[in-house]
Amino acid sequence: MLVKECMTRHPIIISPSTKVIEAQKIMTENHVRHLPVASDGKKLKGLITRTRLSLKPDMLGSLDMWEISRQLSNLTVKNVMVKKEDVLTIHADRTIERAAKMMADHKVGCLPVLDDDGVVEGIISEVDVLRSYQEMLGLPADGLRVTVRMQNRKGEFSKLMKVLGDNDWGVMGIGTYPTHRKEGWYDVVLKIPNVSVEQVRGAFSQIEAQEVVDIRDVV
Repeated sequence: MLVKECMTRHPIIISPSTKVIEAQKIMTENHVRHLPVASDGKKLKGLITRTRLSLKPDMLGSLDMWEISRQLSNLTVKNVMVKKEDVLTIHADRTIERAAKMMADHKVGCLPVLDDDGVVEGIISEVDVLRSYQEMLGLPADGLRVTVRMQNRKGEFSKLMKVLGDNDWGVMGIGTYPTHRKEGWYDVVLKIPNVSVEQVRGAFSQIEAQEVVDIRDVV
């Protein structure tokens, strides 16, 4: 799955001259946590986040209510945004796992999606990444979620696929990950529709050197 298949297209974009109070209102009314800041032509200039719109506690302590109000009314997005050179961005043709790694490594909640000219095409957030992984594992569809443990060696995965083919079972989602605290093994998670627990357990238990470690209805 690619970024362009998961991102929010045509996100709300604000200009550097937008008042901070207006940016806060836009974020609240549209239930978003990030706003790309762009100039004419939608070329990225920076990024506004909810954290950037928060006044520092030490600043609040030195101001009364009227001074705080005046400070906010005078501030523009340009004064508080994350500058373009400090904003992590990604291209629409990169993979969703690359986007997830960038966000996790740098502890950021979104990535503006830019074309080759630096124009904002979209934005991808943590929520978009989580939704894409749900789709890859088939969560929106009814069926059985089955986890099969096997050694990481040639031919093991084909054994599992043969059982699926022999029983004429479809797969709505699939994912793999290294088995925790068991080097050289990995777990395969499958979403199989229109089958019973007994059918799957009976068929998969016949696969030599593999183990069904979890099986459950997911609706």
